[in-house]
Amino acid sequence: MKKFSTIASILAVSLPLISTGALAAGGQATTAQAQAVASKTKCDFLPEAPDKHVVVKGDTLWGISSMFLKNPWCWPVVWGMNQEDIKNPHWIYPGQIVYFDRVNGRLRLGNPGGVPTVRLNPHSRVEGLGANAIPAIPASMIEPFLSQPLILEDDDLATAPRIIATKEGRVNLGVNEQAYVRGELEGSTSFQVFRPGAPLRDPETKAVIAYEAVYLGTVKLMREGNDDSDVHTFTVVKSKEEMAVGDRLMPVPPSPILNYVPHPPAEEVDARVVAIYGGVASAGQNQIVSINRGKNDGLNLGTVLTLYNYGRVIKDKTDANKSIKLPDEPIGDLFIFRTFSNISYGLIMQVKDIVKVGDAARSPR
Repeated sequence: MKKFSTIASILAVSLPLISTGALAAGGQATTAQAQAVASKTKCDFLPEAPDKHVVVKGDTLWGISSMFLKNPWCWPVVWGMNQEDIKNPHWIYPGQIVYFDRVNGRLRLGNPGGVPTVRLNPHSRVEGLGANAIPAIPASMIEPFLSQPLILEDDDLATAPRIIATKEGRVNLGVNEQAYVRGELEGSTSFQVFRPGAPLRDPETKAVIAYEAVYLGTVKLMREGNDDSDVHTFTVVKSKEEMAVGDRLMPVPPSPILNYVPHPPAEEVDARVVAIYGGVASAGQNQIVSINRGKNDGLNLGTVLTLYNYGRVIKDKTDANKSIKLPDEPIGDLFIFRTFSNISYGLIMQVKDIVKVGDAARSPR
């Protein structure tokens, strides 16, 4: 099996850097923070690491780093990133050459034809890339999870505007059909529609820690209520599932800027898989899971965790049938891309066995 799947490599590599202020505001790790955390991890180079690699279309920073490093998330350290790199960023392009500076333990980026080697300085935005630049992240893979509040930790929908009726008494609504809504719009005109979903229970305590709302689609305000009637008229502009009376509306959030600095967590994390998106029992590579740790536990955008099959408890038939727990077995990596207070979404990037509800996700060793 390859070290990383194509999709996972594309997702996590070419991950750009943004300014310290922007990262802090978005709850993400700055490059300096990522360097500090990664420095606690052994950023060893692979014994078979090549002397150089010519960048080709489809390469990503994570994928390139995995050719040289045992832990690809150590790239902020071995690329020698600093604040000057953040101020003057640029992208890497096909045809450039990554050199392994064995003396200084660094990776360098240069151009063919004798052009001096320079440090790699990824761009700070996903917008405005050159036509041939290596992209940051394929947003279509996880876009809904970045922009939709799928995890409800409090009673977030209790006071949200709600559909109270449909035109001509239709049971379900589809694209271009009208819905009548009551509730405070607070100046917004475009809303996402949700239906409260099943509770998410902590595998350890069995307590309900959040609810996962079902995203139904998007509606647009056509006529706002007035003094004569506080009922608003909306039209369905996008439908993933049919909407109905009782479904709730939340304003469409601004499009996220996809800036990830992959890094291990600053503190030790010992999490469990709460659910697999879609309600299935097991997951594989490139699928999305939720874990029972979040912002309150120090997780942020770009945190990398190691996945473990959680060892089952068996009877020891060799010792008077005593119970014994089998060791947890490492099976792959989890890339955290959205965090809430006590729960997070992660993409399974690399896996050699199926992931099940209850499996562990811990700080890399």
